[in-house]
Amino acid sequence: MTSALATRIADEYAAASAELPARVVSAARRELAVKALCAQGLPATRDENWRYANLRALERVRFAPPSAQPGGAAPEDPVAAAALPAPIEGYDRQTFVDGVFAPELSSAARRETADGAAAREPGRASDARFALLNDAFADDSARVRSTAGPTASCVEVLFVARAAGSRASSYPRLDVKVASGARLNLIERHVSLGSDTNFVNAAVDIEVGSGARVTHFRVQELGARATWIDTLNATVGADGSYQQHLVQLGALAARSTCHVRLAGERAGARLHALAAAGAHQTHDAYALIEHAAAHTLSEQVFRGIAAGRARVGFNGKVTVCAGAPGTDSRQSLRGLLAGPEAEIDLRPQLEIHTDDVRCSHGATAGKLDESVLFYLLARGLDPDTAQQLLKWAFLADVVAKIDIPDLKRSIERALAGRIDVAAELKELL
Repeated sequence: MTSALATRIADEYAAASAELPARVVSAARRELAVKALCAQGLPATRDENWRYANLRALERVRFAPPSAQPGGAAPEDPVAAAALPAPIEGYDRQTFVDGVFAPELSSAARRETADGAAAREPGRASDARFALLNDAFADDSARVRSTAGPTASCVEVLFVARAAGSRASSYPRLDVKVASGARLNLIERHVSLGSDTNFVNAAVDIEVGSGARVTHFRVQELGARATWIDTLNATVGADGSYQQHLVQLGALAARSTCHVRLAGERAGARLHALAAAGAHQTHDAYALIEHAAAHTLSEQVFRGIAAGRARVGFNGKVTVCAGAPGTDSRQSLRGLLAGPEAEIDLRPQLEIHTDDVRCSHGATAGKLDESVLFYLLARGLDPDTAQQLLKWAFLADVVAKIDIPDLKRSIERALAGRIDVAAELKELL
């Protein structure tokens, strides 16, 4: 990070600090985050795990959120519920507009910690430095708590970005704690409304207790010129399970950083990710699964399509620590080039510090299978329809794992628009 950028962040924080609530992040924690940012800097494309990311928006954004701008947030028309994605049946919805809870758009009351203090504040590793920016400027937080019971808790958290990045930034913040033996189905969605030039910097922290089960659906559908940067940290206890489904569709520049630590024996994590980028979009992701205990299981599956002059990157890393014998880990990363100027960058990594493990990984990137395309053409399909069907089939194994009908249908329709599925095929969705 340049000294000019560090100075700008520090100056904006100094001007905004009096307006940032201590109930979300303490003043001491915020000041430590700013000092760490000034000392360490934000990641840049010269950093190994960030070389595919598009971070140009940092040059022109204002970092303080709308509520902490000089003079306070500018008056805006209320958000109409009809302008938001339809609620998911059976799920309690919490809605946040530019990071701040909107009770009139929510079906569930907000959850506070018992003393109103901020939730656990983890240390920030090198690749999680954007979470420090969230620590410094976040002005609210979504908190989800799940306790053991006869049925799973079902929660949807909808983050709506309205402010243009040149005016203010949005800081979604999500803290999840799932008690031992509990089950949670969680939907996290990010959308734009009004401006499509938002700067969104999200931070998500998840604790999965022993024997608990979490299924986490994450959908990013921001505006065409928005920037979305996301940092997720999850810890999974013994016999616990964390399963994530990430769908990247929107934003001009999107970057997701995910670190899952399997801390207890027989813990498991499955990450299924999909990216569909076109025009000049950049979708980048870095996912690290750390096996820190014996007999743990992990799986990473990625499918990405890049069309136009888009760039899609996925860096999937698995680390097996010395105390994690019996680890079973699998990676399957595949990319499809759907344009002559598009780019796909896939990077599977394994770092193993013990024996008695089963680890496999594979990565392939290329164009549509010409032999299958010829087969479809020979049976009377026109070239455009044949290519659309093959693109759809390429993504099907990730989409099929989304088992919430309303959400799956919404994602399928959005994908159909992204990969130019013909009208007659859209009618089948």
